Amino acid sequence: MSVVPTWQDIIAAPRDQIDLAQAALVIAADAYPALDVAAYLQRLDQLAQTLRARLRADIGPADKLSALSHYLFDELGYAGNSDDYYDPRNSFLNDVIDRKLGIPITLSVLYIEVGRRLSLPLTGVSFPGHFLVKCALRDGAVVLDTFAKGASLGIKDLQSRLRALSGGQDMPPEAVMRLLGAAPPAHIIARMLRNLKAIYLERGDKDRALNAMNRVLDLSPDAADAYRERGRLLEVMECFRAALADYERYLQLEPRALDARAVQGKIAVLRERASRLN
Repeated sequence: MSVVPTWQDIIAAPRDQIDLAQAALVIAADAYPALDVAAYLQRLDQLAQTLRARLRADIGPADKLSALSHYLFDELGYAGNSDDYYDPRNSFLNDVIDRKLGIPITLSVLYIEVGRRLSLPLTGVSFPGHFLVKCALRDGAVVLDTFAKGASLGIKDLQSRLRALSGGQDMPPEAVMRLLGAAPPAHIIARMLRNLKAIYLERGDKDRALNAMNRVLDLSPDAADAYRERGRLLEVMECFRAALADYERYLQLEPRALDARAVQGKIAVLRERASRLN
């Protein structure tokens, strides 16, 4: 009988060795306390085994990549949930596996995890606005959009996406390439948690939003922006002393932050409020 990992097991692992599928399912178990994590890990194994049985023994990485995209998106019907993008189920890997709907980051985790079981060199790419997948090949790399059924994106496609985000500003190809670095597993999980935090806040569930931010800081205890983000949430929740501690920690880590003066103003107000609680 396999041992079901806990969140403490996840964060005890070296940050570059975190198992994406395990971590994503442990996060989902918050919403589904009876979730059988081991069963869903087996589901990923089965997906890979089914495809592996169809592939030639001498198939190359590029053809294997094409076969994976066809299998998941065309045959099994996995797709981006553009109709209800902010449905929390899009952020839970078990729901994505069951419903065959997700958002870019969860579909990417599914793709990476099935591909990893097929020995494909896949990594996540924390591209601005839209999570992507990259596969290293002998003659370069392929960048895929799992939200668009594994569409391959060239430099011009990526420039177009960045242009839309920046209000029409063009980015040179070399700058685009710098945005295609492999995202470490801990970064991917933290981005998933931040997505969930935003969804929970939209739904008024501050406690779950706070839990998500606590876990972001479990993964990256020196992430200055995460302290500021959690401080804002704690301030809204009227946990003034805790918010004060987070803002102070933010400035300790980023003393020259562009918003340092504004945060110092918040700290002064929070100190006054906290003193009234004595």
